[in-house]
Amino acid sequence: MKKALITGGTGQDGAYLARHLLKRGYAVTVSTRRRNPGNEVNLSALGIAAQVAFVELDPCCRDHVSDCVEEGGFTEIYHLSGQSSVGFSFEDPAGTAESITQSTQNVLETVRRKSPDTRVFIAGSGEMYGDTGGEPVHEGMLPNPVNPYACAKAAAYFMTRSYRTCFGIHACTGILFNHESPLRPDRYVTRKIVKTACRIAKGQEKELVLGNIGVARDWGWAPEFVEAMHVMLQQEAAADYVIATGQVQKLSDFVSDVFSALGLDWRKHTKTGSSNLRPTDVPILYGRPSAIARDLGWKARTLAPDVARKMVRFEMQENGEG
Repeated sequence: MKKALITGGTGQDGAYLARHLLKRGYAVTVSTRRRNPGNEVNLSALGIAAQVAFVELDPCCRDHVSDCVEEGGFTEIYHLSGQSSVGFSFEDPAGTAESITQSTQNVLETVRRKSPDTRVFIAGSGEMYGDTGGEPVHEGMLPNPVNPYACAKAAAYFMTRSYRTCFGIHACTGILFNHESPLRPDRYVTRKIVKTACRIAKGQEKELVLGNIGVARDWGWAPEFVEAMHVMLQQEAAADYVIATGQVQKLSDFVSDVFSALGLDWRKHTKTGSSNLRPTDVPILYGRPSAIARDLGWKARTLAPDVARKMVRFEMQENGEG
């Protein structure tokens, strides 16, 4: 039986990945800094909290990681933990770097020293490419990070390549673009849009306030993206891949899709505010997933308009509507 460790396993991606692996007969261990009922919400929502093993782990502590990996005997490690908000990275750039870059090195170094046959997936980000001038991100591009989160992800990306090349470990980075689901925390813009729009539809709120609605992004469906993570670790030779839909949509169009699903005109209920603006928002960012489609047969099936509708449907059903 294959054994997988998912760091950050209680988050959106970790929960969907755990479910995906359980269906394939894996023994799954998820790590969390401190176990409590509150951080098992996503796993419970998917009905799998009782099917996974939990381990308390601080990925920023090399000794913690070393002990966990040595005792666990894992076939695969999916390193998904780390500060995951671009916005918050401006408030705590040092903490962001530690949680992403240092934790990645701890995982890679532990595998090199203690478990060299273990395969490692590192969660990268399209954010590390910055402003590409409207060109889709592909694997041959060099990162050009413009925010603290992106800088940390770029460092982790190069570190992973180095460990793969210099030490021969099976480690790869999934260059992930935006991927959403009902498990997204409220602080993420897509979840904020959906939740507020549903409250407006029920007369519980009057307006949605956003920052720059002209930014364009590549939005996919999280349950599909974790399939790509898994298939990447099944290959004989490790390689980095862009994980994206390949389609780009303005934030204003996503807002429109959400309100349309509720029978509302978004323009009548939305306004922009300077307090929601970021210092360095990249105007357009999307990926070119042709390599992963060609080499591994993975392709996103759910595009942004359907993502919006699915999230609205879940939100209304969750609250006894629809």
